[in-house]
Amino acid sequence: MTTPFTARTTSLFSSLRDQGLWKELQTIEGPMDSEITLNRNGKKQKVLCFCSNNYLGLANHPEVIEAGTKALRDYGAGTASVRFICGTFSPHWELEREVARYMGTEASYSFVSAWTANEAVFPTLCEPGDIIISDELNHACIIDSIRLATTVKKGVHKGVYKNNVLEGEKSLRAALEAARANKEVTGQIWVVTDGVFSMEGSIADLPKMRKLCDEFNALLVVDDSHGHGVMGTLGRGTHEHWGMVDRGTHKGRVDIFTGTLGKALGGGAGGFVAASQQVIDLLIQRGRPTLFSNALPVTIAASAKKAIEITLREPQRVQRLRDNVQYARTKLKAAGFDVLPSPTAICPIIVHDTAKAIAMSKRLLDLGVFVIGFGYPVVPEGHARLRCQISAAHTTQHIDTLVDALRKL
Repeated sequence: MTTPFTARTTSLFSSLRDQGLWKELQTIEGPMDSEITLNRNGKKQKVLCFCSNNYLGLANHPEVIEAGTKALRDYGAGTASVRFICGTFSPHWELEREVARYMGTEASYSFVSAWTANEAVFPTLCEPGDIIISDELNHACIIDSIRLATTVKKGVHKGVYKNNVLEGEKSLRAALEAARANKEVTGQIWVVTDGVFSMEGSIADLPKMRKLCDEFNALLVVDDSHGHGVMGTLGRGTHEHWGMVDRGTHKGRVDIFTGTLGKALGGGAGGFVAASQQVIDLLIQRGRPTLFSNALPVTIAASAKKAIEITLREPQRVQRLRDNVQYARTKLKAAGFDVLPSPTAICPIIVHDTAKAIAMSKRLLDLGVFVIGFGYPVVPEGHARLRCQISAAHTTQHIDTLVDALRKL
C-alpha cells in the first residue's frame, strides 16, 4: 500500500540521486587517525582522513583509550538513569571540574551531546520578555534551541544579524538597538554566536561583541565546539585566542559556553555547558535534556577528562596543529585553490555547485584522500565546498598528498 509519506519520500530520493546529491555513508574499519581504513563495498582501502574533527589526534591516544577502558571496568557500560535519579557517578563530577578549569568558569555540566547541551540553554534560561539575538550562520543546534525556546515560552523574542557584522546595516548593534526599542522586550537580552564557524572556518570577534553586550546589558553565549583544542596557546578556545580566559571578572569575558567532547577532546561523544554556578544549577534543576535523558556514559567522561589533561600539559600538540594548518593553507593557495582565510583548522575550498562538490569528494576518495563535499542544505545554494580539516596527527607528507590529489581534479 502506498501512503503519502512513501510516495513523497520515494520522489525525494529519486531526485537526490538524479542530481548527484545522494549522501553515501563510509564505513571505517579501525580507530580514527590521520590514516584510516575504509570498507568500500566489501573491499578495504587505506585513505588519508582530512574530514575528521580529531584536531589534536587524541581519539586514538593510548592514555585516552586506557582512561575509558578503566572506567568501563570500574563503572560498567552505562548509568541506566538520568542524573537527578541515580545517574551521577564520580567521573561526571571529575570531568565537570576539569572542563570548568579548562574553560576558566566557575562550573560546568555535561550532556550526552553538544546538541543537547545547546538545546538545554535557551528553553531553560529564557523567560517571556527576553530576546535571543543570533548570528545568521550559527550551528543548527543553536537555531533549533532558539526555535524551541520561542515556541514553548510564548513571549520570548528572537533577532538575527549578518554573519560577523557588528556595526552598520543588519549588524549586531542594529539588532541590539531594535531590541532596546521593542517595548515587548522587558527581560534579558541574549547574544549567541559560534566561536569558530564550522563551514567557514572564520571566528567571532569576541572582544568587540563583549563591548556591545556590556553597552546593552546583554549576556554573551558562545558555542566553541570547533575552537576547543584549536584556538589559543593551550587550545582552550576562541576566548583564549582573544585573551579572554581570566577568571574572576565579568567584564571582558564570555558569560556562557557550550561545547563538545566529540571533536578535539577525545572525539567520543558528549557536550557541556560552562558558566557561573547559578547558570549550571538552573540547568540541573530545570533543563529538560538532563532531567529526561540518561547521563553521559562514564567511559566517555573519563576519556574526555584525560584528553583535556593531555591538551593542557602538551601545548606543543596545539602548536603542531597550528604549523600544519599554516603549511596546508600555503600549499593549497600555491596550487591555485580558493581557500577561505582563517587561523582555524577548517580549510574550505569553494566550488559553488553541490553536485560538483560531491563528485570531487568521490574522486578524491578514489585517489586515497577522504574529504567531504558540502552543499545545500548544510550551506546556502551556490556556496558548496570541500571542507578540508587539518589535524596535529597529519604530517607534511600527508598534506602534500592532499594537495597533489586536488591538483589531479
